[in-house]
Amino acid sequence: MLNRRQKHILIKFFSMFSVVRGYNILIIVIAQYLASIYILGNHLPVKSVVFDLNLFMLVMASAMTIAGGYIINNFYDSEKDLINRPQKSMLDRLVSQNTKLSLYFVLNFLAVILASYVSFRAVLFFSVYIFGIWFYSHKLKKLPFIGNLTSAILTITPFFVIFIYYRNFEPVIFVHAMFLFLMISMRELTKDLENIKGDMAQDYKTIPIVYGEKASKLMLTVLGVLTVIPAYLLINKFHVGKMSYFFYASIFLLIIFQFLLWKSNSKLQYLILHNIIKFIILAGVFSIPLIDISLVLNKITLIR
Repeated sequence: MLNRRQKHILIKFFSMFSVVRGYNILIIVIAQYLASIYILGNHLPVKSVVFDLNLFMLVMASAMTIAGGYIINNFYDSEKDLINRPQKSMLDRLVSQNTKLSLYFVLNFLAVILASYVSFRAVLFFSVYIFGIWFYSHKLKKLPFIGNLTSAILTITPFFVIFIYYRNFEPVIFVHAMFLFLMISMRELTKDLENIKGDMAQDYKTIPIVYGEKASKLMLTVLGVLTVIPAYLLINKFHVGKMSYFFYASIFLLIIFQFLLWKSNSKLQYLILHNIIKFIILAGVFSIPLIDISLVLNKITLIR
């Protein structure tokens, strides 16, 4: 049995884990390594990728920067989250704002230190990334279009740093990135529809508030159609092996998404749509090992 102090520490731990969304960070770390092995560094032996200390430092720096980003985002959105996510908000508030901000600065400092092991350019990259996250949380998040676009860019930035590290400029990588970018853009806009009540109360100028739900749904439909294009290319032009099953399933789920979208008008219904997008993104991460590297490399050779 835990004593009172141990229970208190455990509750504080879960509260901070909720604030930094540790489960999301774990998924991003896994995604970075899988992308490095099967996509970005597919020309290298698996062992050399997995045990690359520079890659480890970049991944850990990304994880700490993202954790810091969740903290500062939580700090600015604390009032809005009381409306949109009351249960999670109550758990997050078990840790004081001063403690959160202190951890925010510590995590960002450690991220820069880890990046300095790789190169000075890595330090500059993460310094800009940290500033970008803060500026988005402080200013840009409340703006229509700019907030959504910035959020999507910041979300894929951890993969961009790995992309730069391996300097792999094959077309298949850009097509994968486009698919992920469009899915994240759909998620952000769906999240705006889900959180419209809290955003309106806090004077956020999101797309649903400024242009209305119908216009937002139309934009989601357009994004959904655009997402099918990279999925089609990855299935038919780049031949990604058994991962093609994931893209077929994604197209099917996107059709269901569109059908439900135009029937949705409540927070619960938009939450279901949000979870469909999250499931596609999560499934995509764990489908990466299904890529047949030999097929991809052969296709690249033919293109050249």
